[in-house]
Amino acid sequence: MNLDSFPLLASLLLPLIGAIGIVLAHRHPDLREGVTLTTADLSPTTVTVLLVLFMFGIGKAALMPFHRWLPAAMVAPTPVSALLHAVAVVKAGVFSVVKVVVYVFGLDLLAGTTDWLLGIAGFTIVAASVVALNADNLKRRLAYSTVSQLSYVILATALLTPLSIIGAAVHLVVHAFGKITLFFAAGAIYTAAHKTEVSQLNGIGRRMPWTMTAFTIAALSLIGIPPAAGFVSKWFILGSAVDGHHHYVLAALFASTLLNAAYFLPIIHAAFFRKADAGDELHPHGEAPWPMLLALMTTAALTVALFFYSTPLVQMAGRLVANHY
Repeated sequence: MNLDSFPLLASLLLPLIGAIGIVLAHRHPDLREGVTLTTADLSPTTVTVLLVLFMFGIGKAALMPFHRWLPAAMVAPTPVSALLHAVAVVKAGVFSVVKVVVYVFGLDLLAGTTDWLLGIAGFTIVAASVVALNADNLKRRLAYSTVSQLSYVILATALLTPLSIIGAAVHLVVHAFGKITLFFAAGAIYTAAHKTEVSQLNGIGRRMPWTMTAFTIAALSLIGIPPAAGFVSKWFILGSAVDGHHHYVLAALFASTLLNAAYFLPIIHAAFFRKADAGDELHPHGEAPWPMLLALMTTAALTVALFFYSTPLVQMAGRLVANHY
Protein backbone atom coordinates (compact mmCIF):
# COMPACT_ATOMS: atom_id res chain seq x y z
CA MET A 1 0.00 0.00 0.00
CA ASN A 2 1.25 3.49 -0.88
CA LEU A 3 2.26 5.51 2.19
CA ASP A 4 0.19 8.45 0.96
CA SER A 5 -2.96 6.34 1.30
CA PHE A 6 -2.52 5.84 5.06
CA PRO A 7 -3.92 9.27 6.03
CA LEU A 8 -7.03 8.54 3.96
CA LEU A 9 -7.47 5.13 5.55
CA ALA A 10 -6.92 6.58 9.02
CA SER A 11 -9.42 9.39 8.43
CA LEU A 12 -12.02 6.82 7.42
CA LEU A 13 -11.54 4.23 10.16
CA LEU A 14 -10.16 5.87 13.29
CA PRO A 15 -12.92 8.45 13.90
CA LEU A 16 -15.52 5.76 13.19
CA ILE A 17 -14.00 3.50 15.86
CA GLY A 18 -13.81 6.45 18.25
CA ALA A 19 -17.43 7.38 17.62
CA ILE A 20 -18.52 3.80 18.23
CA GLY A 21 -16.58 3.86 21.51
CA ILE A 22 -18.38 7.02 22.59
CA VAL A 23 -21.77 5.58 21.71
CA LEU A 24 -21.00 2.43 23.70
CA ALA A 25 -19.83 4.51 26.68
CA HIS A 26 -22.80 6.86 26.59
CA ARG A 27 -26.15 5.47 25.56
CA HIS A 28 -27.66 8.66 24.20
CA PRO A 29 -24.88 10.99 23.01
CA ASP A 30 -26.14 14.29 21.63
CA LEU A 31 -23.25 16.52 20.56
CA ARG A 32 -25.59 19.47 20.16
CA GLU A 33 -25.97 19.60 23.93
CA GLY A 34 -22.25 20.16 24.57
CA VAL A 35 -19.94 17.84 26.47
CA THR A 36 -21.08 14.26 26.14
CA LEU A 37 -18.73 12.30 28.35
CA THR A 38 -18.02 12.35 32.08
CA THR A 39 -15.61 10.59 34.40
CA ALA A 40 -18.45 8.20 35.22
CA ASP A 41 -18.52 7.06 31.59
CA LEU A 42 -14.85 6.40 30.90
CA SER A 43 -11.60 5.54 32.64
CA PRO A 44 -8.51 7.73 31.96
CA THR A 45 -7.02 4.96 29.81
CA THR A 46 -10.15 4.71 27.68
CA VAL A 47 -10.28 8.49 27.33
CA THR A 48 -6.68 8.49 26.10
CA VAL A 49 -7.35 5.74 23.57
CA LEU A 50 -10.43 7.52 22.20
CA LEU A 51 -8.54 10.80 21.99
CA VAL A 52 -5.74 9.10 20.04
CA LEU A 53 -8.31 7.73 17.58
CA PHE A 54 -9.81 11.16 16.99
CA MET A 55 -6.57 13.15 16.83
CA PHE A 56 -4.94 10.87 14.27
CA GLY A 57 -8.23 10.10 12.56
CA ILE A 58 -8.89 13.74 11.74
CA GLY A 59 -6.34 13.50 8.95
CA LYS A 60 -7.00 17.00 7.61
CA ALA A 61 -5.34 18.36 10.76
CA ALA A 62 -2.04 17.10 9.24
CA LEU A 63 -0.54 15.92 12.51
CA MET A 64 2.67 13.98 11.83
CA PRO A 65 3.03 11.31 10.59
CA PHE A 66 -0.34 11.70 8.80
CA HIS A 67 0.66 14.91 7.04
CA ARG A 68 2.02 13.69 3.72
CA TRP A 69 -1.14 14.43 1.77
CA LEU A 70 -0.86 18.19 2.39
CA PRO A 71 2.52 18.90 0.74
CA ALA A 72 1.53 16.51 -2.07
CA ALA A 73 -1.53 18.67 -2.74
CA MET A 74 0.63 21.69 -3.61
CA VAL A 75 0.66 20.57 -7.25
CA ALA A 76 -2.82 22.09 -7.55
CA PRO A 77 -3.14 25.53 -9.20
CA THR A 78 -2.35 28.38 -6.83
CA PRO A 79 -5.96 29.53 -6.25
CA VAL A 80 -6.86 25.97 -5.28
CA SER A 81 -3.78 25.69 -3.07
CA ALA A 82 -4.71 28.95 -1.36
CA LEU A 83 -8.16 27.67 -0.47
CA LEU A 84 -6.84 24.22 0.47
CA HIS A 85 -4.03 25.43 2.75
CA ALA A 86 -5.65 28.50 4.23
CA VAL A 87 -9.42 28.31 4.32
CA ALA A 88 -11.21 25.11 3.45
CA VAL A 89 -9.82 21.63 3.98
CA VAL A 90 -7.09 22.09 6.58
CA LYS A 91 -9.19 24.48 8.64
CA ALA A 92 -11.97 21.89 8.74
CA GLY A 93 -9.43 19.48 10.26
CA VAL A 94 -8.17 21.63 13.12
CA PHE A 95 -11.64 23.09 13.70
CA SER A 96 -12.83 19.53 14.23
CA VAL A 97 -10.00 18.96 16.71
CA VAL A 98 -11.10 21.97 18.77
CA LYS A 99 -14.75 20.93 18.65
CA VAL A 100 -14.01 17.32 19.64
CA VAL A 101 -11.83 18.36 22.58
CA VAL A 102 -14.18 21.04 23.92
CA TYR A 103 -17.60 19.58 23.17
CA VAL A 104 -17.17 15.81 23.00
CA PHE A 105 -14.63 15.21 25.76
CA GLY A 106 -14.51 18.48 27.67
CA LEU A 107 -11.49 20.16 29.24
CA ASP A 108 -12.08 18.68 32.69
CA LEU A 109 -12.36 15.09 31.49
CA LEU A 110 -9.14 15.35 29.49
CA ALA A 111 -7.05 16.75 32.34
CA GLY A 112 -3.84 14.75 32.61
CA THR A 113 -4.37 12.79 29.37
CA THR A 114 -2.91 15.13 26.72
CA ASP A 115 0.82 15.17 27.46
CA TRP A 116 1.42 12.83 24.52
CA LEU A 117 -0.54 15.18 22.23
CA LEU A 118 1.52 18.16 23.38
CA GLY A 119 4.64 16.19 22.49
CA ILE A 120 3.50 15.17 19.02
CA ALA A 121 2.11 18.61 18.20
CA GLY A 122 5.32 20.27 19.38
CA PHE A 123 7.40 17.85 17.31
CA THR A 124 5.23 18.52 14.24
CA ILE A 125 5.61 22.28 14.68
CA VAL A 126 9.41 22.10 14.79
CA ALA A 127 9.97 19.27 12.29
CA ALA A 128 7.73 20.80 9.63
CA SER A 129 9.49 24.14 10.10
CA VAL A 130 12.85 22.46 9.54
CA VAL A 131 11.58 20.91 6.29
CA ALA A 132 10.19 24.28 5.20
CA LEU A 133 13.56 25.91 5.91
CA ASN A 134 15.27 23.51 3.49
CA ALA A 135 12.66 23.73 0.71
CA ASP A 136 13.61 25.87 -2.28
CA ASN A 137 10.25 25.57 -4.02
CA LEU A 138 8.11 28.43 -2.70
CA LYS A 139 4.83 26.51 -2.58
CA ARG A 140 6.51 23.55 -0.88
CA ARG A 141 7.91 25.91 1.75
CA LEU A 142 4.45 27.35 2.30
CA ALA A 143 2.93 23.86 2.44
CA TYR A 144 5.21 22.72 5.26
CA SER A 145 4.63 26.04 6.96
CA THR A 146 0.95 25.10 6.94
CA VAL A 147 1.70 21.73 8.56
CA SER A 148 3.59 23.55 11.31
CA GLN A 149 0.98 26.28 11.82
CA LEU A 150 -1.90 23.78 12.04
CA SER A 151 -0.16 22.09 14.94
CA TYR A 152 -0.16 25.41 16.80
CA VAL A 153 -3.93 24.96 17.01
CA ILE A 154 -3.59 21.36 18.19
CA LEU A 155 -0.89 22.29 20.72
CA ALA A 156 -3.00 25.13 22.11
CA THR A 157 -6.06 22.90 22.32
CA ALA A 158 -4.08 20.22 24.17
CA LEU A 159 -3.09 22.74 26.85
CA LEU A 160 -6.73 22.52 28.02
CA THR A 161 -7.09 26.01 29.43
CA PRO A 162 -9.64 28.67 28.47
CA LEU A 163 -6.78 30.96 27.43
CA SER A 164 -5.24 28.35 25.14
CA ILE A 165 -8.57 27.40 23.55
CA ILE A 166 -9.14 31.07 22.72
CA GLY A 167 -5.63 31.17 21.23
CA ALA A 168 -6.38 28.08 19.14
CA ALA A 169 -9.63 29.54 17.80
CA VAL A 170 -8.06 32.92 17.02
CA HIS A 171 -5.14 31.22 15.27
CA LEU A 172 -7.58 29.45 12.97
CA VAL A 173 -8.64 32.84 11.64
CA VAL A 174 -5.39 34.77 11.59
CA HIS A 175 -3.50 31.90 9.94
CA ALA A 176 -6.18 31.77 7.25
CA PHE A 177 -5.65 35.41 6.29
CA GLY A 178 -1.87 35.17 6.47
CA LYS A 179 -1.52 31.95 4.53
CA ILE A 180 -3.98 32.85 1.79
CA THR A 181 -2.03 36.08 1.28
CA LEU A 182 1.20 34.11 0.91
CA PHE A 183 -0.30 31.73 -1.64
CA PHE A 184 -1.88 34.62 -3.54
CA ALA A 185 1.56 36.25 -3.63
CA ALA A 186 3.14 33.01 -4.89
CA GLY A 187 0.52 32.89 -7.65
CA ALA A 188 1.13 36.53 -8.57
CA ILE A 189 4.88 35.91 -8.75
CA TYR A 190 4.37 32.93 -11.05
CA THR A 191 1.91 34.82 -13.24
CA ALA A 192 4.09 37.91 -13.65
CA ALA A 193 7.61 36.47 -13.46
CA HIS A 194 7.18 32.70 -14.00
CA LYS A 195 9.27 32.00 -10.92
CA THR A 196 8.59 29.13 -8.53
CA GLU A 197 11.80 28.80 -6.49
CA VAL A 198 12.92 30.83 -3.50
CA SER A 199 16.41 31.09 -5.01
CA GLN A 200 14.93 32.90 -8.03
CA LEU A 201 13.41 35.81 -6.08
CA ASN A 202 16.44 38.11 -5.86
CA GLY A 203 15.36 41.69 -6.52
CA ILE A 204 11.75 40.82 -7.30
CA GLY A 205 10.51 43.27 -4.66
CA ARG A 206 11.60 46.17 -6.87
CA ARG A 207 9.47 44.93 -9.76
CA MET A 208 6.55 43.71 -7.66
CA PRO A 209 6.57 46.00 -4.58
CA TRP A 210 2.89 45.64 -3.75
CA THR A 211 2.98 41.85 -3.99
CA MET A 212 6.08 41.51 -1.84
CA THR A 213 4.80 44.04 0.70
CA ALA A 214 1.71 41.88 1.13
CA PHE A 215 3.96 38.80 1.35
CA THR A 216 5.99 40.55 4.08
CA ILE A 217 2.90 41.39 6.14
CA ALA A 218 1.65 37.81 5.96
CA ALA A 219 5.08 36.38 6.79
CA LEU A 220 5.36 38.64 9.85
CA SER A 221 1.94 37.41 10.96
CA LEU A 222 2.99 33.76 10.82
CA ILE A 223 6.23 34.55 12.65
CA GLY A 224 4.16 36.33 15.29
CA ILE A 225 5.50 39.87 14.96
CA PRO A 226 3.17 42.84 15.56
CA PRO A 227 1.36 44.69 14.06
CA ALA A 228 0.27 41.54 12.26
CA ALA A 229 -2.58 39.42 13.64
CA GLY A 230 -0.52 36.28 14.23
CA PHE A 231 0.94 37.97 17.30
CA VAL A 232 -2.49 37.92 19.00
CA SER A 233 -3.08 34.17 18.85
CA LYS A 234 0.51 33.31 19.71
CA TRP A 235 0.35 35.64 22.72
CA PHE A 236 -2.63 33.71 24.09
CA ILE A 237 -0.92 30.36 23.49
CA LEU A 238 2.34 31.56 25.02
CA GLY A 239 0.52 32.97 28.05
CA SER A 240 -1.24 29.68 28.67
CA ALA A 241 2.03 27.74 28.40
CA VAL A 242 3.73 30.10 30.86
CA ASP A 243 0.84 29.87 33.35
CA GLY A 244 0.93 26.08 33.19
CA HIS A 245 4.75 25.84 33.40
CA HIS A 246 4.86 23.80 30.18
CA HIS A 247 8.56 24.14 29.46
CA TYR A 248 8.48 21.76 26.49
CA VAL A 249 5.73 23.83 24.88
CA LEU A 250 7.66 27.04 25.49
CA ALA A 251 10.76 25.50 23.88
CA ALA A 252 8.75 24.37 20.85
CA LEU A 253 7.17 27.80 20.44
CA PHE A 254 10.54 29.54 20.74
CA ALA A 255 12.23 27.18 18.27
CA SER A 256 9.36 27.48 15.82
CA THR A 257 9.42 31.27 15.95
CA LEU A 258 13.13 31.27 15.12
CA LEU A 259 12.60 28.76 12.30
CA ASN A 260 9.66 30.74 10.90
CA ALA A 261 11.86 33.81 10.80
CA ALA A 262 14.66 31.77 9.22
CA TYR A 263 12.55 30.59 6.29
CA PHE A 264 10.56 33.80 5.69
CA LEU A 265 12.93 36.70 6.36
CA PRO A 266 15.60 35.62 3.80
CA ILE A 267 12.89 35.70 1.09
CA ILE A 268 11.98 39.26 2.06
CA HIS A 269 15.63 40.31 2.24
CA ALA A 270 16.42 38.81 -1.16
CA ALA A 271 13.33 40.38 -2.75
CA PHE A 272 14.04 43.93 -1.59
CA PHE A 273 17.78 44.16 -0.95
CA ARG A 274 19.53 41.88 -3.44
CA LYS A 275 20.23 42.55 -7.09
CA ALA A 276 18.10 40.76 -9.62
CA ASP A 277 19.66 37.76 -11.33
CA ALA A 278 21.59 38.50 -14.54
CA GLY A 279 18.98 37.02 -16.88
CA ASP A 280 16.00 38.88 -15.40
CA GLU A 281 16.51 42.03 -17.43
CA LEU A 282 15.91 39.96 -20.56
CA HIS A 283 12.37 39.26 -19.32
CA PRO A 284 11.01 42.52 -17.91
CA HIS A 285 7.83 42.34 -15.90
CA GLY A 286 5.84 44.30 -13.37
CA GLU A 287 3.00 43.39 -11.05
CA ALA A 288 0.45 40.67 -11.75
CA PRO A 289 -2.95 41.72 -13.19
CA TRP A 290 -4.86 44.09 -10.91
CA PRO A 291 -7.55 41.57 -9.78
CA MET A 292 -4.82 39.34 -8.34
CA LEU A 293 -3.13 42.35 -6.76
CA LEU A 294 -6.40 43.56 -5.25
CA ALA A 295 -7.10 40.14 -3.70
CA LEU A 296 -3.72 39.76 -2.00
CA MET A 297 -3.63 43.39 -0.82
CA THR A 298 -7.10 42.97 0.70
CA THR A 299 -6.16 39.87 2.68
CA ALA A 300 -2.89 41.52 3.78
CA ALA A 301 -4.79 44.58 4.98
CA LEU A 302 -7.19 42.37 6.92
CA THR A 303 -4.20 40.66 8.55
CA VAL A 304 -3.13 44.02 9.96
CA ALA A 305 -6.69 45.09 10.80
CA LEU A 306 -7.22 41.97 12.90
CA PHE A 307 -4.29 42.98 15.07
CA PHE A 308 -5.80 46.34 15.93
CA TYR A 309 -9.41 45.15 16.08
CA SER A 310 -9.03 41.68 17.56
CA THR A 311 -11.47 42.13 20.46
CA PRO A 312 -14.61 40.88 18.62
CA LEU A 313 -12.69 37.83 17.40
CA VAL A 314 -11.37 37.07 20.89
CA GLN A 315 -14.84 37.50 22.39
CA MET A 316 -16.30 35.11 19.82
CA ALA A 317 -13.57 32.56 20.57
CA GLY A 318 -14.27 32.97 24.29
CA ARG A 319 -17.76 31.55 23.81
CA LEU A 320 -16.15 28.16 23.22
CA VAL A 321 -15.08 27.98 26.84
CA ALA A 322 -17.49 30.36 28.56
CA ASN A 323 -18.45 27.70 31.12
CA HIS A 324 -14.82 27.28 32.20
CA TYR A 325 -14.31 30.85 33.39
